[in-house]
Amino acid sequence: MGFNNPSWSWSELEKTLSGAAGRDGRAPGSPSWNSGGDGPAWSRKRQPFEAPADLTQSASRAPTVPYAELHCHSNFSFLDGASHPEELATEAARLGLEALAITDHDGFYGVVRFAEAAKAVGLPTVFGTEITLLPNDGLANDGRVARSEADTLAQVATGMVPDSHAPDPSGTHLVVLADGPTGYARLSRTLSTGHLAGEKGAPQFAFVDLVDTTAGHVWALTGCRKGAVPAALVNDGPAAARRELLRLVDAFGRDRVLVELWDHGDPLDSARNDALAELAHRERVECVATNNVHYATPAQRRLATALAAVRARRSLDQIDPWLPAAAGAHLRSGAEQARRFRRYPGVVERAAEIGRAAAFDLSLVAPKLPPFPCPAGLTEMQFLRQVTDEGARRRYGERPTHSEDLSLRARAWKTIDHELALIEQLNFAGYFLIVWDIVEFCRRANIFCQGRGSAANSAVCYAIGVTAADAVSLGLLFERFLSPERDGPPDIDVDIESGRREEVIQYVYERYGRHHTAQVANVITYRARSAVRDMAKALGYEPGQQDAWSKQVDGWGGVASTAAQPDCTIPEPVLELALEVEDAPRHLGIHSGGMVICDRPVIEVCPVEWGRMDKRSVLQWDKDDCARTGLVKFDLLGLGMLSALHYAVDLVREHRGYDIDLATIPQDDDVYGMLCRADTVGVFQIESRAQMATLPRLKPRRFYDLVVEVALIRPGPIQGGSVHPYIRRRNGLEPITYLHPLLENSLGKTLGIPLFQEQLMQMAIDVAGFSPAESDELRQAMGSKRSARRMERLKQRLYEGMAERGITGDIADELFMKMKAFANYGFPESHSVSFAYLVYSSSWIKYHEPAAFCAALLNAQPMGFWSPHTLVRDARRHGVVVHTPDLNASLAAATLEPCPESENGVAVRLGIGSVRGIGSELADEIESVRTAGGLFTDTEDLVRRVPSLTLVQLEAMATGGLFGECFGLDRRMALWTVGATAQSRPGRLPGMVTGDAAPRLPGMTPMEEAVADLWATGVSPDGHPTIFIREQLSTLGVLTSAQLWDPEPGSTVQVAGVVTHRQRPMTAQGVTFLNRPGRDCVNIVADHLAPLPLPAKLTSRDFR
Repeated sequence: MGFNNPSWSWSELEKTLSGAAGRDGRAPGSPSWNSGGDGPAWSRKRQPFEAPADLTQSASRAPTVPYAELHCHSNFSFLDGASHPEELATEAARLGLEALAITDHDGFYGVVRFAEAAKAVGLPTVFGTEITLLPNDGLANDGRVARSEADTLAQVATGMVPDSHAPDPSGTHLVVLADGPTGYARLSRTLSTGHLAGEKGAPQFAFVDLVDTTAGHVWALTGCRKGAVPAALVNDGPAAARRELLRLVDAFGRDRVLVELWDHGDPLDSARNDALAELAHRERVECVATNNVHYATPAQRRLATALAAVRARRSLDQIDPWLPAAAGAHLRSGAEQARRFRRYPGVVERAAEIGRAAAFDLSLVAPKLPPFPCPAGLTEMQFLRQVTDEGARRRYGERPTHSEDLSLRARAWKTIDHELALIEQLNFAGYFLIVWDIVEFCRRANIFCQGRGSAANSAVCYAIGVTAADAVSLGLLFERFLSPERDGPPDIDVDIESGRREEVIQYVYERYGRHHTAQVANVITYRARSAVRDMAKALGYEPGQQDAWSKQVDGWGGVASTAAQPDCTIPEPVLELALEVEDAPRHLGIHSGGMVICDRPVIEVCPVEWGRMDKRSVLQWDKDDCARTGLVKFDLLGLGMLSALHYAVDLVREHRGYDIDLATIPQDDDVYGMLCRADTVGVFQIESRAQMATLPRLKPRRFYDLVVEVALIRPGPIQGGSVHPYIRRRNGLEPITYLHPLLENSLGKTLGIPLFQEQLMQMAIDVAGFSPAESDELRQAMGSKRSARRMERLKQRLYEGMAERGITGDIADELFMKMKAFANYGFPESHSVSFAYLVYSSSWIKYHEPAAFCAALLNAQPMGFWSPHTLVRDARRHGVVVHTPDLNASLAAATLEPCPESENGVAVRLGIGSVRGIGSELADEIESVRTAGGLFTDTEDLVRRVPSLTLVQLEAMATGGLFGECFGLDRRMALWTVGATAQSRPGRLPGMVTGDAAPRLPGMTPMEEAVADLWATGVSPDGHPTIFIREQLSTLGVLTSAQLWDPEPGSTVQVAGVVTHRQRPMTAQGVTFLNRPGRDCVNIVADHLAPLPLPAKLTSRDFR
């Protein structure tokens, strides 16, 4: 399609072409690559649930036998249930059930999706869980394990992590149903304290803790075959079952315990149900019929068995003895259950009664933000005004008199007053204060941070220091950030230097408590590749065959597009199961930075569990679940460039003797000249191939040019066809025109080409007289949050406004169509402004302090577009001397040292931590030992003072040349020596090592040293492999990157080099981008690839 795209979004186009929603009832393209996919990078906003036409709330229903299913697992029981919560709600409504309870294992993982779908189909919702209880013999005297909020600081190593891969995992289960919102909150608290009492994968649910919190507010069902009562009946007889039942009755009350009967067609089901019914009758406990549901329809039984095989890491043949004999664990209608349980009168009706009594709307648990602790006598709004006034005086000066109305100061104070009035109207003062408090902590702790996103549209955010972007001087619309018509508080993302983000996250935990704040989850779901691999595993294929088939998967499509490929050799059974499991949740991860804070304990809104990372507690919901229930998310995002800038500022202060204040860096023509040459390796946001190719044509000469550059090379402007027209107009090759003169105000600063979402809003204000709030509503209606009804209303309002200004007919239609198309592609100007500040800061440091810039980038790895070797080669081109690491001269990380031959008199010294296998912790230990005890004298002294070093690590250090300058050992001699001295340790007498004196060995050639550097540290400062064969390459007619400017476009040339990057996956049109380092950025199309013969062997696991 190139640059001529339709006026609708790609998701709409795909939905129109496919004509169907996904298994979970959501728009195609919306399920798991917006629910997390195989990684957070694929996260998108989840699309609304679309109810089938015959199941909407207004659709008429035939009378049915009253029945509610009270025991049901969705696929959020992770490799246990086989159906999406939406599928279960849809099928339950189709069967005419009175209500449906979702009782996933140990949590409320899928309840928000379930509640949304159930509401759409008119199905009452019951919320519960199936808890795995601790054995009584593993508890303390009082049987309690839950910890208080003050004691909940980190995970507890319980030594009780269950074998989740057992074919039939052990454990005693109890099904618990919440009785209304109060029961929900208490049950959620119980789940949270149980998870937080243990460790990841090993929650500690004690029966006494459960009873203490929930008794009188839940119903306890005896459960399936793993329930205490049925298990005791089968294993130890009726007397044991009676003891377990009376234990439940004593704990929860006779009217709150229900004996569960189920029938999956097993020959023993009737006998077990008879015994349970008799026991319940004797103890005056009521019975209910359930079906212990694990999938919506019988057809999904095959998927359920495959998932059981995957969970147990077995094939279907191997796990077959543990699988149910028939497809009985599906949803059933009231009529079918009445037939199956007619010998137990009232059990079906009682299930319906319990379902009706326990059902409630999940929206009733909607939380709010906590009150912010303000100085005595001040409300949140008063305190925010005080903080804002102090910041505004620093930014703009004192409040002006009424006669001053055109100055920047007057406009700024007027804007601040307008914003504060709206913040007070919407009661969002606490939200701004919470973000301000986080930013203030960063300042106190000397952590670089900045507010990103639409916060740059706010003068209040600028005044209180949340963002560095001055919305007033840049003319940004506040309503893009906050307006009365928007749902919930505004979105403020805080970028934090990635190396210290954990300090900020832990500060939030400490300030608000583990029970009141948590990180947001990321639901990792099956995508095509993992679906094919796991289903092949379940069907018994060998690992090599699984991998081979997974590599056939279409990187840009799903299982269906893979199956449609003519060369697909994946067997049909594998594809069928993979198609069924695609988009199903696999496990939980941690959102990249989202945290929620709540006025009540958040553990009563959503259960919290431990994440894999130390001291990270995580909600069981993802960001879309939180948004739908009203939980406010704060994004604390790690940004590597902020770390690099901080490192650079510190290095300049230490080694160059002056301070750099990023907020006051002057505008410099020489810096812009460097950008015009596309000399941007390592510079934030503009170091990619596409950006470097655009810079010489764009020729940025002022700050706003960088704002445009950041926004221009984005998927939206590229697909929207904005890039080339803008560059042509920028270079005077095309006249600047406007569809209507009224558009000049909104599009003038981008030469008549729409680039930013804020311009869409300004267009509506100028051509139709929209208010700023109305224009933001139009932007949302036209964009991803489209609503047909709202769009039609705003369209009529837009046409009426245009008509009042003389814009009618074809021009009005064309304006509307362009605005609608642009809404899908525009980039937020506020984001671009925030990024542009970092672009200029990193450019300024690269130009003026290239050595500090290089060292800082190396210390901030992994980040950016280029490898460390490329970054060092770029620094060398700028006159910076780079030294390899040395045991006594290097610090743990890269640093600077005096060097007259280097630019600005300082050279870069690579750090000890850059050596393969050393890492930052061991490098810090080596540095601290050397600082405390003096320089190392030889390799034996090293291994005696740092005994944690292994022989493999010592050999890597020797290969990297760490013992050359300090001990006078060349690399081969050093390898010999460390092989002997590795025997010495603190417990042995010094000087007893034999064989450490190396014989005369041939030294490494420069080529071999370069290869050794690349192997050991990934960096060869002066020995790029192609340097040593440049003459041979020139003889063969191979061109350098600088010479590639001479041949005619389209001609055939030969190039050579080391491939440093390969884009994965390939583009939608089958193009794979490769990178090879060079001085210039030139695009070439490969006709043929061949290995380059070198004297030394270079290997890579990523490229051959």
